[in-house]
Amino acid sequence: MSQADRAKTPPKAMTRRMIFAAAAALAGCGVGPARAYYHGKNCFLKGTGIATLTGVRRIEDLSVGDIVPTAFGGARPIEWIGRFRRTRRDASRPWDQHARPVRIARGALAPNVPSADLFVTGGHALLIDGVLIPAECLINDTTISRYPAHEHDELEFFHIKLDSHDVIYAEGAPCESLLRVDETMSNASSYLREHGQTRDEHCAPIVGNGLRAQIKTEVKGLLSPSRGERQLDLVRARLDARAAALAAQLPEAVA
Repeated sequence: MSQADRAKTPPKAMTRRMIFAAAAALAGCGVGPARAYYHGKNCFLKGTGIATLTGVRRIEDLSVGDIVPTAFGGARPIEWIGRFRRTRRDASRPWDQHARPVRIARGALAPNVPSADLFVTGGHALLIDGVLIPAECLINDTTISRYPAHEHDELEFFHIKLDSHDVIYAEGAPCESLLRVDETMSNASSYLREHGQTRDEHCAPIVGNGLRAQIKTEVKGLLSPSRGERQLDLVRARLDARAAALAAQLPEAVA
């Protein structure tokens, strides 16, 4: 091979990294500036405990106007609560992979965080180390995994919308509120009649913006990973180490 041809051939390490970047991108776990992340929307499974000023309440028992503590805006009223259902047509077959919520086991993030198993859609971001990370980007198949939901033929999810994007507490874990309401959401018509389409920005930087953002980031940083990418790797490594440590303990030691 001539010197000119060798110059055109990317090093093996770079090629491997491009492959890994593409794989991560297809999983929806890229790194980029704050933008909408529509990957099943950011929703909580029915039964999730949400912190309010009067105590923890199941999400399906909340009402518009209830006050919730937030990470950035203090105590704030709920502006809208949305819901949608997913139905399994054939009970003899497993749920489609992306229809299944992500299960974050009790204590998976930190001691007693969450305080109970937390179930969210894959695109629902959690605030960790100052950045928002979609739950599906944290899956390690031990403490954070896709919930099979074999016992359910219907899954009901709920959104919580504040007047701007913020972080609320679900089972004690910091989780984003709904970024914006769109007309495809069930019971969205009343909100849109009153408020119209809103264009909120994320309350914190977000990691995990899908294929286009991932490719753009990786092309820019083939030789030098971005800060966001390194941060995501550090978070994953820490949670994986915690999962391994928890696996070596008795179940009651998880908290």
